[in-house]
Amino acid sequence: MDSINRREFVAAAGATALFTARSYSQIKGANERLRIGVIGAGGMASYHMSELVKMREKDNFEILGVCDIYQPRLDKAAKLTGGKPYKEYRKLLEVKEIDYVLIGTPEHWHAQMTLDAASAGKHIYCEKPMTHTTEEAKKVVAKIKAAGVKMQVGVQGMSDDSYETAYKYVKDGTLGKVTVAEICYSRNHIKDFWDYPVDADARPGDNLDWKAWLGPAPKRAWDPNRFFRWRWFWDYSGGIATDLFVHRVTRIIKALGLEFPDRGVATGGKFFFKDSAAEVPDVYNSLLDYPNDTTVILVSSMANDTAVKHVLRGNKATLEFTRTGFTITPQKLFAKEGKVIEHKKTGAENIEYHHRNLQNAIRKGEALRCDCMLGYYGVVAADIGVESFRRRKYMLWDKSKQRLVKS
Repeated sequence: MDSINRREFVAAAGATALFTARSYSQIKGANERLRIGVIGAGGMASYHMSELVKMREKDNFEILGVCDIYQPRLDKAAKLTGGKPYKEYRKLLEVKEIDYVLIGTPEHWHAQMTLDAASAGKHIYCEKPMTHTTEEAKKVVAKIKAAGVKMQVGVQGMSDDSYETAYKYVKDGTLGKVTVAEICYSRNHIKDFWDYPVDADARPGDNLDWKAWLGPAPKRAWDPNRFFRWRWFWDYSGGIATDLFVHRVTRIIKALGLEFPDRGVATGGKFFFKDSAAEVPDVYNSLLDYPNDTTVILVSSMANDTAVKHVLRGNKATLEFTRTGFTITPQKLFAKEGKVIEHKKTGAENIEYHHRNLQNAIRKGEALRCDCMLGYYGVVAADIGVESFRRRKYMLWDKSKQRLVKS
C-alpha cells in the first residue's frame, strides 16, 4: 500500500471488479448459453418476456432475474420467466453470471440504468428511445464505447432489411436527389389517448416503491396517472415524439444515411382530448432539416389513424415503403430511363429477431441492427422536436458541441 495512494487503489479495485464481471458477459462461445436479466415488468417489458420465454430453448438462453418496484408485476414476471425476483435493479446487476439485461422501464430511467449496466460489464437491450434527453444520449454513447459492451436499442423495425436496402438505391442515385421524406404514426382513441388501466390495488409504501420509480425525475406526490400513464407527462416521456416518432424517424435516418439534423420545428397541441390530464399533445407534427438538404416530415394524430404514404421523394424516382418492403417508381420526367423496382423485405419489425441479433452480436460479433449511435441519432431527432414544441422556438443543432440550441 505504500507504493500506491488510496485513489489509485480504489480505481484499481474497481477496474478489477469490472473486469471480473466482463469475464462472464463478454467472453462467449458461438453456442454458449446466455443468461438474461430483466429490469422493468410493465406492459412492454411483459411483451418482451412473453416472447423471450417462447424462444429461450431454441436460442439457448435463460432468464436468471427479473426486477420491478411494483410487487404484483414483479410476482407475475417471476412466475412467467422462472427468474429470481429483485426489487432493486442494482442488485440484479451484481449477478455476475448475467450476460445482458433488458431495460424495459419508462424512458426517464433508460440512461442511468444503461450506464450502470455498462459499468457492470453487461450487454444491453434498451427499449426505445435510448434515453430521455440528448445530453443523456451523449453520456450513454461514451460509456458504451469505453466499456466495450454491446447495446441494442429497441427500435425493432431495424430488424427489417428494407431501410438498409433502400439506402443502396439512395446512394447509387436511382432516386436522384432526395429532398423530402415523409412518414407518420397515428392512432385513434375513444375516451382518451394512452389511457392505460389504473390498478386500484397500487399502494405506495406497501406494494409499490414510488420514490424508486421517480428516480432521476423531479420529486412528485403519488399520482396513479403518472405511474400507469407516464407517457402523458414530460418528466418521463416525450409523448408522440419519443414513443412513436422514434420508430419512424430511425427508419428514415437509416434509409437516407443521415446522422444529426441541422434544425427542427414542431407544432400541434391538445386539439381533441382537451379534458385529458396529459401534458403532451395529442396532435404533433415535426419537420427536421438535415445537412444533405433533405427535410424529414413526421405526422401524427391520436384521434385519426389514417396513414400517409411513407415515401422518399427524389427528383428521379419515389421510393414508397409498404408492408412487404418497398417500391421505387420513376418520376414521369425520367420514365424512359428508369424502371419500377420492387423489394420484398427479409426480417420484420420483430422483438424476437431484434433479441436474436443482440445474442448473435455477443456470441459471434454480428453487426447490431440498432446500435447506440443509431439510437443517438433517433434521440436527437425526437428531442429537437420536443424542445421546439415546448419552447415554441425553432431549435438548432450545435454540431461542434453536440447540443440543442434555440434559434
